[in-house]
Amino acid sequence: MPARSIRTEKLDLRLTVDAKRKLRAAAEVAHRSVSEFVLATALMRAEEMLGEQRDLRLTREQWTRFMQALDAPPRSHARMRKLLREPSVFERP
Repeated sequence: MPARSIRTEKLDLRLTVDAKRKLRAAAEVAHRSVSEFVLATALMRAEEMLGEQRDLRLTREQWTRFMQALDAPPRSHARMRKLLREPSVFERP
């Protein structure tokens, strides 16, 4: 059985009366305290968002287009050429 994590950190937040009422109602439906409900829900959403940053899920067609874009030669941009010719803001006197 894995060891339980000890909760030592605290997170405070301000919310409207309506928001608190809605969270309380949802927590009751889930048979949890408001704190447990908010923490579980926030952690679930955090995992989703972080997963979107880590995992790239593409169809076969999307993968093919993605690889073609990576393999394609870089496009020439006049503004980029100009920027790269100028001294950096850190190099200017």
